Amino acid sequence: MSVATVTAPRSVSLTKSRPAPTVTDPALVRRAVKAAALGNAMEWFDFGVYSYIAVTLGKVFFPSGNPTAQLLSTFGAFAAAFLVRPLGGMVFGPLGDRVGRQKVLAVTMIMMAAGTFAIGLIPSYSTIGVGAPILLLAARLVQGFSTGGEYAGASTFIAEYAPDKRRGFLGSWLEFGTLAGYIGGAGLVTLMTALLSSDDLTSWGWRIPFLIAGPMGIIGLYLRMRLEETPAFAAEMEKAESSRPKVPLREMISGQWRALLLCVGLVLVFNVTDYMLLSYMPSYLTSELKYDETHGLLVVLGVMALMMIVQPFAGALTDRVGRRPVIAAGCAGFLLLSIPALLLIRQGSLAAVGLGMAALGLLLVCFTAAMPAALPALFPTRVRYGSLSIGFNVSVSLFGGTTPLVVTALIGATGNLMMPAYYMMAASLIGGAAVWFMKESAGRPLPGSAPAVER
Repeated sequence: MSVATVTAPRSVSLTKSRPAPTVTDPALVRRAVKAAALGNAMEWFDFGVYSYIAVTLGKVFFPSGNPTAQLLSTFGAFAAAFLVRPLGGMVFGPLGDRVGRQKVLAVTMIMMAAGTFAIGLIPSYSTIGVGAPILLLAARLVQGFSTGGEYAGASTFIAEYAPDKRRGFLGSWLEFGTLAGYIGGAGLVTLMTALLSSDDLTSWGWRIPFLIAGPMGIIGLYLRMRLEETPAFAAEMEKAESSRPKVPLREMISGQWRALLLCVGLVLVFNVTDYMLLSYMPSYLTSELKYDETHGLLVVLGVMALMMIVQPFAGALTDRVGRRPVIAAGCAGFLLLSIPALLLIRQGSLAAVGLGMAALGLLLVCFTAAMPAALPALFPTRVRYGSLSIGFNVSVSLFGGTTPLVVTALIGATGNLMMPAYYMMAASLIGGAAVWFMKESAGRPLPGSAPAVER
């Protein structure tokens, strides 16, 4: 192992309740962060591409004379992947607590890459008829099942490697990978939209982003296979004399019910606002506000670039002032500013759209910077991967991933273009309640783990 356990000086008395601290290896920590972030980047590269090219995918796989029906069908397939995420979490999460985080993360990487690559090979509806949307749905289900173990595993992996006083900063790089994947996917779609004609994009150009997932998956798998298990998991293995007893699924749920409820509430506000801004807004600008598609994508790309710049600084801030104040600020901001921001966006001018989107993006950073460190700290080491996978994916499936579909349907049913703002405000109220009841974890050891220090 590249981590060492050190004992205290003779003048210090250690009891069984205060285990010797784990001294982290900076080089190994950096490798762990890179491997976890790259996997997350690949996952969100796919989601970014799917969201930003949704209008084209609707034409390829769901022919219809009604653009709204096409968009609903496309987002329906998008949301279907989230319905199987809890199943993936129930499989990969407990497995990660039994056989190790590193092994499971390697498997999820392979499945994600394979599912995304397969989408790029599916014939269009005009070629094979109804088989095309069926194959698209099957590929999305593979992706959804694999991602059921991805975010919880990656955040657990970084959290268990990071020293206690820098967990927020190092965890923030996981969402830096998310933004990088979104920018990569959206940037590629924007470039193709600008360079290719509408016919070329519909006939073959849309396949390019999905086919890129193959090489990305190989690189990510290589990085993850080179890593060792986390110090926290290795310590648990030693306690059990290298034979991990199987933790019942019931214990991961009923034994952690309070932490699970907090996890669901925190993930709800995190993912509703995340998918609203990064997945739904490009289609909202194009289909509902009739905004120029290329300009709309460029605005969102600029907002994500701004978020990437701020992300590590916000992560470091959570180490200084705590996770709770930062998350609470994000909830309050979405409650108070969602309507003004959307009104700015609806004005349609480039400056107004950019300002409204930037305001929402900076509020979202409060969650992307704090959640990767806050969520793993809700659970003890013995059940951390499994319980976090279940809570995270149940919330994402019910609320986050369905956001584009639900908001599109609400606008279609009511004709009210302010529905995105109302939806984000409702989510912020739930998130605020979760923050009220959660404990502060900044600068403290993870539950069930020894203190982790840099020296």
